[in-house]
Amino acid sequence: MPSDPRSLPQVLYIEDSDESRSLVRRLLADDYVVLEASNPLDGLQLAEETQPNLILLDHSLPHMTGSEAATRLKKMLPGTPIVIISGDTTPGARERALAAGAAGFISKPIDDNFKKLIDEYLRGRVEKLEHAEEYLQAYQQELVERLEGNIRQLSSALEKNKHLLQQNERMFAMLERRHRLLETAARVGQMVTSILELDELLRHTVNIICSEFDFYYSGIFLISEDAKWAVLRAGYGEAGRKMTAENYRLPVDDKSMIGRAILDEEPQIALDAVGQESRFKNPFLPDTRSEMALPLIVDSIPLGALTVQSSQLNAFSEDDITSLQVMAEQVAIAINNAQLMKKLESANTEILRTKTYEAIATATGEAIHWVGNKAAPIPGSIQRAREDVRYLLALAARMDESALENESVRAAVQTVREEAEALGIDLKAVLAEMSAMKPNRLQALVSVESLMEDLDIAENSANTILEIKEGLIGPARQRNDASVSLSDMIANTVANMGLPNGVVSFDWADDMPRAFVDERQMEQVFNNLIKNSWEAMPQTDAPKIFVRGRRDSDPDFVLVTVSDNGPGIPKEIQEKIWVSFFTTKGGSGGTGLGLSAVMQIVQQHGGTIWLESEAGEGAAFHVRLPAAK
Repeated sequence: MPSDPRSLPQVLYIEDSDESRSLVRRLLADDYVVLEASNPLDGLQLAEETQPNLILLDHSLPHMTGSEAATRLKKMLPGTPIVIISGDTTPGARERALAAGAAGFISKPIDDNFKKLIDEYLRGRVEKLEHAEEYLQAYQQELVERLEGNIRQLSSALEKNKHLLQQNERMFAMLERRHRLLETAARVGQMVTSILELDELLRHTVNIICSEFDFYYSGIFLISEDAKWAVLRAGYGEAGRKMTAENYRLPVDDKSMIGRAILDEEPQIALDAVGQESRFKNPFLPDTRSEMALPLIVDSIPLGALTVQSSQLNAFSEDDITSLQVMAEQVAIAINNAQLMKKLESANTEILRTKTYEAIATATGEAIHWVGNKAAPIPGSIQRAREDVRYLLALAARMDESALENESVRAAVQTVREEAEALGIDLKAVLAEMSAMKPNRLQALVSVESLMEDLDIAENSANTILEIKEGLIGPARQRNDASVSLSDMIANTVANMGLPNGVVSFDWADDMPRAFVDERQMEQVFNNLIKNSWEAMPQTDAPKIFVRGRRDSDPDFVLVTVSDNGPGIPKEIQEKIWVSFFTTKGGSGGTGLGLSAVMQIVQQHGGTIWLESEAGEGAAFHVRLPAAK
């Protein structure tokens, strides 16, 4: 036995049976290199690639007989012997194999002589065929018959493939249409879910459905609050506008497709709308031939129904129904979102109204409390002043007229007596009352200083009440916006405040624009800010107030800053200073309405105001106002 396998003869065995190949492999493996193929096509290719020394062919192969394979191999490898191995025992089987070009024929089952026969075929054994022409003609006839059979099979397969191709084309067309419908439905759903205003959403939806799907009409019905009616809220085209204008509605019952879709929560389809007696006939839509009603449902709760109508018979396929139902689900979600948003807006409006009433009530109560506190000293001061005036009148009436040199003075004294009597003041009784008093008591009662003090108290209280009134009413005054030079207006405001010279300094940028504001209200704003800065620095050495103006980083606004070198405003109260009636001045006269009014006025002008302050480093109020065009 040679040591190098490459020197062994190569035997190719083409056989579709695994068991037969295994048997031949065991019998020949010691002396030959056995190549294997399970079908004739692979065998032909392997033979061409390997150029074996001997080819063994099973006669019964798929797609091609052993004789046909032998003819092909003989043409490819004319010098290679080919042996047919067959279990065919019919007369002429061996002869037909030899006529096809085989060098030999071995019958199955394979016996002990198999290896010996293989050796002989490799050494050149060729079996003789008698009457070769006769068998060759028979073999050719067999080939012709098989060829005709193959042609018939191919023709049949071609027809089947043609039919399958047509079916595939229809399927691809259906899939493409389904994809287009689903894509359109998704696009419609995406577009409508971004709209949160209900009426706009409904109008937009019916327009998109008709334009994207090329339908004759589309409309959306929503269930009424009593759940008895389906009310048309949006319709496509002129018919839709007429129906919505007439408040078109249908009862939620089984007498209309819309009603049934809502009740059954399932799509309703009429492929022949004219011939369907149970369908509601709509005079506004005479050209409808097919109709579909799709329920609009969210979380198992029906909101209404979507109607889609076509002027073509049998216009809706299963794909249409599927894609439109997907779209209807998206539309239902969008409608539900819009309704929730509307309810939320209503709830927010109600909350805002309630909070506004609460704020007004609170502010009114606090205003009344403040006014009451400031008005409380007035009656006592007036009462004391009235008593002081009685005593002074009594003293004046006691004067000796003859001692008065000026006639006008004498007449004035006489007038005082007469008016006092006319007012029911008994001057003699007052004098008698005064005479009974101790000297120190009498001296205290007729003090001019006391009288002036009471008048000052009444005056200060009245002024405070007027300031409260101005703080409350000022921001609500009707505005008369105009182009205003803030530099000139603020300079005039400071000049009229009577502050010491040099306290306020100005720094105006050259490109500072004019503001578009109400001049009177702006005077109140900057008067309050500058006044607050001045009153915050009673203990500050060399108090200074700085007013700077420039164009804001947004060129449509002008920015003015009022700052000081005072003690600053503590962090913990910086948010509270804007609240009405909050004041840090205690009993020194502050109403707590100044900054509240300032913020309201600035915001009403479309501007903003904010504070920057650090303890011990002063305070800076920034006012941002719209610039004049």
